Amino acid sequence: RFLVKEAETEGDEEKKKEAEGMEVDAAKGPWRITLDGPSYIAAMQHMPNRDVRKKVYLGYLTRASEFTASEAEAEAEAADNKGEETKEEKAPIGKNNVLIIEEILKLRKEMAGLLGFDNYAEMSLASKMAPDVASVTNLSNLILEKALPAAQRELAAATDLARATGGPEYSESNLPKLMPWDTSFWVERLKEKTFDLKEEELRPYFALDAVLKGMFGLIERIFDVEVRDATGTVEVWHPDVRFFTLHDESDEGKHIASFYLDPYSRPADKRGGAWMADCLGKSEALGFDVPVAYLTCNGSPPVGDKPSLMTFREVETLFHETGHGLQHMLTRATVGDVSGINGVEWDAVELPSQFMENWCYDKPTVYGFAKHYQTGEPLPEEMFEKLKEQKTFGAGMMACRQLLFGMMDMELHSNFDPNGEETIFDLQRRMAEIYTPYALPVEEDRFLCGFSHIFAGGYAAGYYSYKWAEVMSADAFGAFEEVGLDNEEGVKEVGKKFRETVLALGGGVAPMDVFKSFRGREPSPEALLRHNGLV
Repeated sequence: RFLVKEAETEGDEEKKKEAEGMEVDAAKGPWRITLDGPSYIAAMQHMPNRDVRKKVYLGYLTRASEFTASEAEAEAEAADNKGEETKEEKAPIGKNNVLIIEEILKLRKEMAGLLGFDNYAEMSLASKMAPDVASVTNLSNLILEKALPAAQRELAAATDLARATGGPEYSESNLPKLMPWDTSFWVERLKEKTFDLKEEELRPYFALDAVLKGMFGLIERIFDVEVRDATGTVEVWHPDVRFFTLHDESDEGKHIASFYLDPYSRPADKRGGAWMADCLGKSEALGFDVPVAYLTCNGSPPVGDKPSLMTFREVETLFHETGHGLQHMLTRATVGDVSGINGVEWDAVELPSQFMENWCYDKPTVYGFAKHYQTGEPLPEEMFEKLKEQKTFGAGMMACRQLLFGMMDMELHSNFDPNGEETIFDLQRRMAEIYTPYALPVEEDRFLCGFSHIFAGGYAAGYYSYKWAEVMSADAFGAFEEVGLDNEEGVKEVGKKFRETVLALGGGVAPMDVFKSFRGREPSPEALLRHNGLV
């Protein structure tokens, strides 16, 4: 049973009464499905009803397009004919981002021309690490060469499972290929079948205090920095907030930085997500020599007498944000505008954060904190192995999807003519034929109308940055792998070099020069491909 939205029951009193009178049961329903991200993703991965999945899928991909605009007009016209006012929650007439996107692209092209650039992508890259569009394209195509065959194999495996267990509607005669609203569902079933590992089973092994202790031990091990709990010595904005100080072991334990940690979700007064922000930055001019950071997460809070038990994804997020924090706190740049993360190019700023995530798959690091919060028993070996295997599950399709988004963005801002005959959706299909030929967009696909990253979020001609930074972070971690992760002296030596370059130099040195100072060469995607199981 599914609880339909009020708009769908309007005019049908029987259906409305039936929906309102249903007993709510978490296991049996009814469930309310919206087009918000978490609801949409859950529905696509777990909803067995194909018709509902199709409806949700098309609803999501036609948001803010001519489809929703025409529906709003039709509803308004029908209401007007009845002498009624349309309800506020309905899409207003003209809520069509296609026209807005076209105008944005025209204005960006014009702005780039006024500033002496051939196109907006060239202007965007002038302040980034990537030297030109060709470099982004070459890296994307190099990764595609390995990722596309893997993606095709992954889709074939999901299709085989659907054919074998999905019943007659998934037979080849009834369904020659999985449709876009089928893929996520069957990939998720394949993942469950392959690993038989549920997120909740891991929580007891990841108590926050133990994870913090293990992570601080890693920081001391590779960067020679001790983290001390100083909670209670400063004022905080909520009882959950903790305070820590960093001390340089190579300089007689000198206090060099501090940070606040706000670890738990508080839906009533705290926005979602996770982030690092600077409280005080190092600045000789302002007399600030001890930088202070805010590390904010939205992890699982303690419940009753149980401590905060984290999902593995929450553990990765904590390591990620700590990576950002370390670049802010361990900087040696003394000019405020380029100290820490300030002035670091957009496509390089994720290097330290993604680098730290790699340690979540290093066995000695994980077993330094992964113990059952009640019994003290270490995480079972088979669970850790499954965690590592899950990391590479679906890596081919995920990589191809990210490459499509990045190159679609770059093409829109470099070679696309907003005054030409080709539409933005023609371009989307053209790029999909290159990067996701196994999953071409359906005719109604209006994904670009909701691509807020590049039209409202600061990633215009910059979405490639996600993959660019992944390449650098994986290659940086590769330096530790090359000396041997169990080679304590080697790890300390590489860690010292990472601290003195990537974490210390800030935005005053070009990121390519910073990376070459650490690695001795330009970044290579080889480590990323290896970590993702694509070689």
